[in-house]
Amino acid sequence: MADKTVSAETGTLTTLRNLWPYMWPADRADLRARVTWATLLLVVAKVTLVAGPYFFKWATDALAHASKTPPPLPAFMLAPVMLVIAYNVLRLVQLGFNQLRDALFARVGQYAVRQLAFRTFVHMHQLSLRFHLERRTGGLSRIIERGTKGIETIVRFVMLNTAPTILEFALTAGIFAYTYGWKYVAVVAVTVWIYVWFTVKASDWRISIRRDMNESDTDANTKAIDSLLNFETVKYFTNERMEAERFDRSMARYETAATKTWTSLGWLNFGQGLIFGLGTVVVMCMSALEVQAGTQSVGDFVFINAMLMQLSVPLNFIGFIYREIRQGLTDIEHMFDLLDVPQEIVDKPDARPLKVSAG
Repeated sequence: MADKTVSAETGTLTTLRNLWPYMWPADRADLRARVTWATLLLVVAKVTLVAGPYFFKWATDALAHASKTPPPLPAFMLAPVMLVIAYNVLRLVQLGFNQLRDALFARVGQYAVRQLAFRTFVHMHQLSLRFHLERRTGGLSRIIERGTKGIETIVRFVMLNTAPTILEFALTAGIFAYTYGWKYVAVVAVTVWIYVWFTVKASDWRISIRRDMNESDTDANTKAIDSLLNFETVKYFTNERMEAERFDRSMARYETAATKTWTSLGWLNFGQGLIFGLGTVVVMCMSALEVQAGTQSVGDFVFINAMLMQLSVPLNFIGFIYREIRQGLTDIEHMFDLLDVPQEIVDKPDARPLKVSAG
């Protein structure tokens, strides 16, 4: 299967190519069926989500029209109430499809994590004693732990979130172009492009901070485990104070890096909110002017706002997805490096099994 080293620089496509045999295993038809059904549910859920605001628009127009010439109460309430109910039913249906999709894909993601963790574990036992004497157990365990979590993050987010977000943006752009014209699409597209560009640049900046945090975390964990494994030696030489100081210095580095990580995340979130907020203001002002001119209804104004609010959710998730994927790549690169460590002693291809007939 995938034997190449994956690093943050190789990109998401390389990671997907290396992980694809685990996500679409040739010998597991049941898992391939789960991926297929999860993909279909993904499409249905997004179509349902985009259709929901139409009922909100129709209900708003019905209420606005009824307020001008109010008929008897039952006739006045029937259509708007049914439309509001339909809007919320569609949201519940879309939520149900999403949860079913996640449930179907859960086993696929866990299978990939299990197989890669198993492969890493077996490879560690195939390496020589020299490797294990030169490497520290605490650091190795931390690398493998973060690597398996990073694999699960990449498998789930790329498959279950990136594709749905792209599909939802395409559907939203198509609806805006068909119903309201290309000027709305242009504003939304420019907003999304600036949003994604800012997210990528800011996330790349945060990757170096994340690396420092991981290195200090691994260093602190290595010192703690190795010190406890050599408890008798530390006690014999009364080195408890020195070991504690070494551990505290590593934790101080981790404290600084972790603080920078959270601070940079705050700036990233603020920038994302500012960009999308400005784009929303422009689009809503365009719609408000057309409502005043009589070329749009109040329902159109509400519909556009609802579509933008729906789009803001996956857009915000795109930033989260990108950060998690890049951080996942950072976390798994060392584990894949371990898989690339060659064995010092390898049997020849034509080697025969060792047979011992006597003691």
